[in-house]
Amino acid sequence: MGSEGPSGVTVHVTGFKKFHGVAENPTEQIVRNLQSFMEKTGLPKGLTLGSCTVLETAGQGGLGPLYDVFESAIVDKEYGLCDQGQVILLHFGVNSGTTRFALENQAVNEATFRCPDELGWKPQRAPIVSSDGSISNTRKTTLPVNEVNKSLQQMGFDVAPSDDAGRFVCNYVYYQSLRFAEQHGIKSLFVHFPLFTTISEEVQMNFVASLLEVLASMNYAQ
Repeated sequence: MGSEGPSGVTVHVTGFKKFHGVAENPTEQIVRNLQSFMEKTGLPKGLTLGSCTVLETAGQGGLGPLYDVFESAIVDKEYGLCDQGQVILLHFGVNSGTTRFALENQAVNEATFRCPDELGWKPQRAPIVSSDGSISNTRKTTLPVNEVNKSLQQMGFDVAPSDDAGRFVCNYVYYQSLRFAEQHGIKSLFVHFPLFTTISEEVQMNFVASLLEVLASMNYAQ
């Protein structure tokens, strides 16, 4: 028998608050406004915005709220309450030095914070998950980043794939997310954004809407 694929896509989105050197984090504004923005522009067919959460820019000390997002992403699936189709954890973070959007392919099992996070933690060459072994261990997204990137470029956005999410909180959260996604049969993607002074808030909101459109249109059938 042929498969018609999943019934839809449920996306759980996170952004970050301010941190050392970045007084206004664009991803905080984007995530806070996303629900109302998508209500105005219209959600892509088959896509559900499961949650929008702004996290403290913190590693170890921020795991509680992060895992609340993870658990909410799988609760219906685990208890069989509904067929959600594909579930995606979608994380947004800022790279103040960039001029374009970046789709992160992978995260590394290393926390080396150039400055303390917002809860005062400053690890150096520490494994994010000790049981995963070496700090050189990587986890990769199972989403087709190059395909997503090509679609977004064709829509007119300045975006590129990246293999380096840094070693700060963005990489820390992404590594935890990729690990959780693998354990629970869902997907995860991290996207780095420039500052609003580099690319306007309007363009960045339209980028997110287009990204959701691309994710909704993909065939996730196994």
